[in-house]
Amino acid sequence: MHLLIIEDDRTIAENIYEYLESRGHQCDYADCLATASTLLTRSRFDAAVLDRNLPDGDGLALARRLRAEGNAMPILILTARETLEDKLLGFESGCDDYLVKPFALQELEVRLLALGRRSEARQANPVLRHGELELNSATQEARLQGRQLSLPPKALRLLGELLSQPNRVFSRRELEIAVWGHEQDSSDNLRSVLHTLRRALGEDAPTQVVNVHGLGYKLVSR
Repeated sequence: MHLLIIEDDRTIAENIYEYLESRGHQCDYADCLATASTLLTRSRFDAAVLDRNLPDGDGLALARRLRAEGNAMPILILTARETLEDKLLGFESGCDDYLVKPFALQELEVRLLALGRRSEARQANPVLRHGELELNSATQEARLQGRQLSLPPKALRLLGELLSQPNRVFSRRELEIAVWGHEQDSSDNLRSVLHTLRRALGEDAPTQVVNVHGLGYKLVSR
């Protein structure tokens, strides 16, 4: 994999760089947002390891900008910020994974490899469809009967998970991990995102998210 390491702590960056290079990956390094932006214009990367506390700003600003530009490169946040609020903010900003310092280099590589596999699958078949509902995972555009749906990031992640295996029943836990990266303390959080998705689809839509009592939720088309 061609990886971009965005980390201002030189010792941490060097450890990551040396380990990943020893494992056969190609790495580039940036110690600030400005350098990272320059490298991103010059090369295509398979994934980025992104710190939050950088000299010229919060790493999440870069993640939000890349997603706004339609750049779907997988992003793994690597930070000492470990609160639930920080993790939620990371995923809401468009990041794909979140790893808290201190960390094991082996785990970092495993997570990056997993992100790479998911990215390759999306590129091979970027459009997920069921009936007249579709989601382009590359552009993050959802359409129903040709009409574009206005969905926030969490609802898009939920829709993507349901569309990955239509008619399959997903448990609450599976959907929460897909949306937030971990289970939620309250089921109200998932219900809120489900409500947003259902409202966007409309009550008379040919494709709907239905409850399967005691088991979870699934996407069905009439």
